[in-house]
Amino acid sequence: MTIFLLGYMGSGKSTIGSQLASRLGYSFIDFDDYIVAKESKSISAIFDAHGEIYFRKKEALYLQELLDTNLQKHVIALGGGTPCYGNAMEILQKSEAQSIYLNVAVEVLGKRLWEARSGRPLLTRFESYDELETYVRKHLFERSYFYNQADTRIKVGQHDTVDTVVEAIVSRLF
Repeated sequence: MTIFLLGYMGSGKSTIGSQLASRLGYSFIDFDDYIVAKESKSISAIFDAHGEIYFRKKEALYLQELLDTNLQKHVIALGGGTPCYGNAMEILQKSEAQSIYLNVAVEVLGKRLWEARSGRPLLTRFESYDELETYVRKHLFERSYFYNQADTRIKVGQHDTVDTVVEAIVSRLF
């Protein structure tokens, strides 16, 4: 089985995905790292050099590439926007893979992203927490339509540990 983790930036896809893969004895792929390796450029550099449309086309190409390789026993943490463009959700739904939405409350995402904003180029423009939270609330609302199409939804609370979330996923899938 291949497992795709979906969710907004800061939802813990990479951290939880890595731990989940370890727990299951699966391999882990961070999709952003996969794209970076394929393009030999950082995500920011790809956006700067070619723009978002180019990036989204490449993202769709690489998602299909991963699915075409018929991976088994992999956990793949998708980028926050991956399921929201093109026909990504349709592709995932037609595959044998399981998609899991890590559903994290806006307030929790806001706190996580505010603390980590210097490492996220998209967020460095925000000068106040309220401004960032408003952006996250609007953006998450737009994307939730796609995220909610996942096979499984896992609610992640402020006090949930990585281990707790991993166990919740394992108990839902097996």
